[in-house]
Amino acid sequence: MTKPAVPMGQELRPVPRLLTIYLLQALLAVPAFPFLAVYYYFRYHTLRYRFDAEGISMAWGILFRREIHLTYARIQDIHLVSHVLERFLGLARIQIQTASGKAGAEMVLEGLPDHEGVRDFLYARMRGAASPLAVDSPEAGDSTTAAVQELTRALGELQKAMEARP
Repeated sequence: MTKPAVPMGQELRPVPRLLTIYLLQALLAVPAFPFLAVYYYFRYHTLRYRFDAEGISMAWGILFRREIHLTYARIQDIHLVSHVLERFLGLARIQIQTASGKAGAEMVLEGLPDHEGVRDFLYARMRGAASPLAVDSPEAGDSTTAAVQELTRALGELQKAMEARP
């Protein structure tokens, strides 16, 4: 069995490659490098994510502590975005949008190694699934199998009826 992309209830930290991206971005703004490098350094070291049964939490900051909590039900859209350097280092940003009045993303998850797995997890939670690709009980699996078999039988009958038409 594969390891889940999102450990429920545990605090997640970004991978060290995110600090590399932050410092390279700071280098691009040559005059502001010292200030941006300090800002990005502390942002990286204080950045925390938590996934629980209700939603996602993100917190960062030392002097000005910031925390965002989104419930899975509020999530409207999820985008996976990465520029050339992020792709080279195997990272991407997950932009989460809600139905708020803001045009941009409500939350941006950075520095997670399995960004596609996290995105799939969020899609499953946003659609109301308890766990992606998992069956909670044998009865649920039996009813799903029975429904698929019934649907297959009905489609077969429909195909035969269409072929019999002149």
